[in-house]
Amino acid sequence: MKIHIDEDKCVGGGQCVLAAPEVFDQRDDDGIVILLQDSPPSDLDAQVHEAALLCPALAIAVEG
Repeated sequence: MKIHIDEDKCVGGGQCVLAAPEVFDQRDDDGIVILLQDSPPSDLDAQVHEAALLCPALAIAVEG
């Protein structure tokens, strides 16, 4: 799995962090998403896909 973030779309809602805290975080200054792992282990697949679905700005793209 590969994860791509469109920072220009991100609204800093934090839903991704709640769904997959091992993979996503937020910048302190503006809340924009930070990708902690761009190829996380397969045991986090469900969490990553949930995070992408919950993103209000559709700023997360998951391949694989």
